[in-house]
Amino acid sequence: MTVYRAAVLGKPIAHSLSPVIHNAGYAAAGLTGWSYTRIECAASELPGLVAGLGPEWAGLSVTMPGKEAALAVAAEVSPVAAAVGAANTLVRRPDGSWYADNTDVSGMVEVLTGAGVRPGATVTVFGAGGTARAALAAAARLASGPVTVVARRADAVDELRPVADALDLALTGADWSDAARHAGADVVLSTVPRGVADPLAGAVAWRPGTVLFDALYDPWPTPLAASAEAAGCRIVSGLDLLLAQAVGQFEQFTGVAAPRAAMAAALAAARAG
Repeated sequence: MTVYRAAVLGKPIAHSLSPVIHNAGYAAAGLTGWSYTRIECAASELPGLVAGLGPEWAGLSVTMPGKEAALAVAAEVSPVAAAVGAANTLVRRPDGSWYADNTDVSGMVEVLTGAGVRPGATVTVFGAGGTARAALAAAARLASGPVTVVARRADAVDELRPVADALDLALTGADWSDAARHAGADVVLSTVPRGVADPLAGAVAWRPGTVLFDALYDPWPTPLAASAEAAGCRIVSGLDLLLAQAVGQFEQFTGVAAPRAAMAAALAAARAG
């Protein structure tokens, strides 16, 4: 039996649910020679670790803080990963080199489309970090109108402007003190760390029909998501994205269709447990 290995790299990584999702997929798809693990890996350690992997390694999921470092080890980078400046996926090619992609973007497009987001939607992004970069790329793929990025630091918005330019996306910056006023968009994507958006829960006058994507999922619901849902908004969580981006990685690693239902069930069971 041929053995294939995959893993998620990051630091810290013990909390990652990616092995649950991928291993359930392998079992459901009958891929008996496949296994998926966690590897604690800082960004500075990533090049050396990847260089030392044997031919049995088929793919790597990359989480924080290694998404930028992942680009540097790849012989080829997808256009979206290049535009965003980050990769969450490394796929081993037949010649032994690595291909870098970003399935956070395709996953975000999938879950937002599933929530009813249509071309031309107005978009507000809370936060200006790595997940915000993927949010901008998703907005570009969804052919949204101008995107407003609400951040705690003005220079963080400036750092996103080259990303927006690469995506041919019109970007407007706004100060965090004005965040509640910008939540009236068709789509609001909250990419800020746990607790940062909690005060907005009681300040936003939600518009029913708005789609809120909150990148967090533990604990769930966040105060922001709970307030939006109570107002009649459609909600997408970080858990939805976790599954969608893993499905994209699974298919690139294995070359077979992902058994999404089994992967979703395993994720739900792990969360319940």
